Amino acid sequence: MIATWIIIGIIGVIALYVWALYNGLVKGRMRVQEAWSGIDVQLKRRSSLIPNLVETVKGYASHEKEVFENVTKARSALMSAGDAKSAAEANNQLTGALKTLFAVAENYPQLRASENFMQLQKELSDIEAKIAYSRQFYNGNVLSYNTQIQVFPNVLLATSFGFKPADFFAATEAEREDVKVSFAKKA
Repeated sequence: MIATWIIIGIIGVIALYVWALYNGLVKGRMRVQEAWSGIDVQLKRRSSLIPNLVETVKGYASHEKEVFENVTKARSALMSAGDAKSAAEANNQLTGALKTLFAVAENYPQLRASENFMQLQKELSDIEAKIAYSRQFYNGNVLSYNTQIQVFPNVLLATSFGFKPADFFAATEAEREDVKVSFAKKA
């Protein structure tokens, strides 16, 4: 009789543990998805701002066709990205294209002085800061979730329930390189 109650108690504790673990994993996965949506919102805001920026620069630098095409292609790739990995790759392409666009803008003093261009550049800078924060928040949630599903004994149950690790929003090799700043005048 006592052995039966002990077995029932053990089964009950195990069931409660499995129930709590499953709910914790679901909450972790939902936090990752919510954090991803934060990045997605900022990337969409940035994508909406870019056509205005391109049109402003086009008015001053109409012969820089390749630069505008690269920005447009990168923006399209970002908008059609379906997951964190493809969005990170597209985001990195767009960042490179925008750097080229701003390098072109440096050759046009009247463009740099344009109030519209300055406002767009300020808004883009603000969005970039929000994207960086969103990436950090997302990666923190991914770290927590991935750790939760990979520690023992959670890994045994997480794999049987179909929980898979989430991808980090990672920097590319180009983004990891040192930034070279020079105040020397061009010859």
